Amino acid sequence: MITLENTFLQLTIDPVAATWSLFGKQPDAPYLEGIKIGVEYQMPLSALLHAGQRHFHLLDLWPKARIHAPDVWNSPHGVAQRISLEVGPDANGMLFTLGFALLEEHPLMLWQITAENRGKYSIAMKSFTLLRAGTFQHSTLRFRRAHLGPGYLSITEKPGVPDSGGAIRPHPDPGTLAFFSNGWQSWSHTGAYGAEDTYRGTRLGFLTAPMWYNPDTPHPRRAGHFASDMFGVLGDRQHRTGILAGFLSQKQHFGSLLTRIDDPLSPALHLWANGDNACLDPGASITTDWAAIQFVAIDDPDPLAPYLDAVARENALTPGPSPSGRGERAGWCSWYHFFQNINAEKMYANLQAAQQAQNEIPLDLFQIDDGFEAQIGDWFEFAPGFPNGVAPLAAKIREAGLTPGLWLAPFIVHSRAKLRRRHRDWLLRNKWRLPVNAGFVWNNLNKALDLTHPDALAYACDVVRTAAHEWGYPYLKLDFLYAAALNGRYRNRTKTRAQVLRMGLEALREAVGPDVELLGCGVPLGSSVGIFDAMRIGADVAPTWLPEFAGHQAAFRRETNMPSARNALQNTLTRAATHRRWWVNDPDCLLIRPDSELTLPEVQSLATAIALSGGALLLSDDLPNLPPERLRIAQQLLPLIGQMPRVLDWLDAPMPRLLRLDLENETGIWHLLAIFNWGEKERDEAIPLERFGLDGEFFVHSFWDGITDNVRGGALPLKGIPPHGVRLLALRPNLSDEPRYIGSDLHISQGLEIQTFGVSETPKVLTLELARPGHAQGKIDLFLPHPPREVKLNSLPIAWQSLPERVFRFEVDFHEKAALECKMQNDS
Repeated sequence: MITLENTFLQLTIDPVAATWSLFGKQPDAPYLEGIKIGVEYQMPLSALLHAGQRHFHLLDLWPKARIHAPDVWNSPHGVAQRISLEVGPDANGMLFTLGFALLEEHPLMLWQITAENRGKYSIAMKSFTLLRAGTFQHSTLRFRRAHLGPGYLSITEKPGVPDSGGAIRPHPDPGTLAFFSNGWQSWSHTGAYGAEDTYRGTRLGFLTAPMWYNPDTPHPRRAGHFASDMFGVLGDRQHRTGILAGFLSQKQHFGSLLTRIDDPLSPALHLWANGDNACLDPGASITTDWAAIQFVAIDDPDPLAPYLDAVARENALTPGPSPSGRGERAGWCSWYHFFQNINAEKMYANLQAAQQAQNEIPLDLFQIDDGFEAQIGDWFEFAPGFPNGVAPLAAKIREAGLTPGLWLAPFIVHSRAKLRRRHRDWLLRNKWRLPVNAGFVWNNLNKALDLTHPDALAYACDVVRTAAHEWGYPYLKLDFLYAAALNGRYRNRTKTRAQVLRMGLEALREAVGPDVELLGCGVPLGSSVGIFDAMRIGADVAPTWLPEFAGHQAAFRRETNMPSARNALQNTLTRAATHRRWWVNDPDCLLIRPDSELTLPEVQSLATAIALSGGALLLSDDLPNLPPERLRIAQQLLPLIGQMPRVLDWLDAPMPRLLRLDLENETGIWHLLAIFNWGEKERDEAIPLERFGLDGEFFVHSFWDGITDNVRGGALPLKGIPPHGVRLLALRPNLSDEPRYIGSDLHISQGLEIQTFGVSETPKVLTLELARPGHAQGKIDLFLPHPPREVKLNSLPIAWQSLPERVFRFEVDFHEKAALECKMQNDS
């Protein structure tokens, strides 16, 4: 028995039983006990007919392992205790090394597997099982022909034989189980499930599955059975504890999880690295990315921080306002009004409108989306609407004082692209040697480049290099990047899909250099950390609440990855915690035009989620035709807050609806609370303050309707929240009779517009300075112990209105900055 300990955890390794166990040192901590590890591989058929094993599991040989004494490891995460065990070589010459580590400064356990081929045959690696706890209904073994090509056999499974492992418990006592599932790529659904729920897959099959799902991650159909990619959290809603299991990177393999939570007495969880049947030649070795375990306090202000920060460190990201140091962007994108129907004239018209509106709504980015190119894949030929290409437009954007941005999809190819005909050998192919299906987009089943073909990779790099350095676009949105990681017969059979994708992404970054800003989209997230400055974290938004295709909604309303406002909001909330850790979050565009199918409450929900989640803000309406009252919604979001909120019900609700963001400036500390109503009917409710982690007496200001109230403990009364709408409240402690800023409709933070705030005692005068980009017009509410006697804004008198509880409302109108002086009446 081998034991490693740190302040937080105790790891026990039992070579005789071929298991490991992990216990927390806090009372009633989660635990894992008797956990098994395994590796599956396939031998060539010729080897099987003579000697050797066709399937191997590490469980069989642990008692014969060579154990290396624990040592101190100076890891990217600080000092760690590390131990390794060598298992094998087996009859086929396969040697496995198991590495375990406990970090001294962080509550994480890490472990990985290295496979080395010391035999004489190439081995097809199928999977590395790093954690197998609990029981699923698995299979008896049988042979079948696999997608390995001639000369190989593989093992598959069929239902019938239980496959048992150790025990995993998010709390020692049975409770109410839940699972937080992370989707594979930007658009893939991410969120929590309860034991009665079913996994949210797609009914669209081959049309969309290649885009949205890792092909080696299962799609369970039984209630209480769920899958996840890279990481997942098995939690207990009753006891408020959980276990996060996942990988710190996806450079070597994509990682998958499968869980069963339908029995609170015996949950199950499996975690494995996808081998992708990549060939391991004699003398070669491969090591999985580090797997990690974190015990989670569900109600902690930042519950996943140890894991998320470790992922950043593993991918060489440094702490700061954003990983790249560039921060959040505010800009305009052509897609959601014009879609592919763009031309140079439309772009110039919106550029002129953006330039003229700089005093009202200062933007710093102008991004051209899809539609400028002759065809997807033919990037050096242009559509008729751009007879001179896009370089002249970039020059005009720079002259207007904005950053030029351009959309590209360098890894995907339209079936009618000239590239497909001219370079057939560049395309990724399946076992029948036909081009693989990259999903249905642009009313077409698209194809993908095989990036292990040197010329195909060189072409993709040439595209982005040309766009950045010859056409003049220092901001590139790179889309549909999942196409580099599809199932297929790669030219280089030794690489996993994750290795191919990471190789491609690193090549793109090298091609453009470190100074070009890259936004990733439609890309598996785990392989992208450390490459991109910003990342789309959810499905495309759309001018409709529910998904639709060709005007039809009924058949698509349950599709969670298709473009829609609802689906974009889902991951904006559930992936909020990655912001300023892995990249700047891109929640997709804010659509504010009045002639979309979105209601005003739905637009307000989009604006609230985008603002409070802290990421980028891009508009995508036809700027010359936006009415002032809708443009004002965007004005109220600038400058960007840039901070990450607490998503209070991240494990409790399929779609989170409770946010808290704490802010502080000259006015003191206040709490922004967002309460969404995702239902189809208007909602009245009273939410206890303790649900938000608050207690006491507060002034309450509601942003979207301007209502000011006072709450004295107990619950927040909320009436008339419209369907798909939101109440956005600013709560400030009511602790004394001193003047207090209550809120405003100038900025969505209801406080960051204040630069200075002070009170003189004799005479009693309140002075404050307001600041907001462009022209600002609105109302501010102040608590004053004595009524105003005289109020001036920039030395000019203004009127006020008395509200209950000694709150007074002042209408203000200024450009960029204003000084307000309020003289109060004497005590008498």
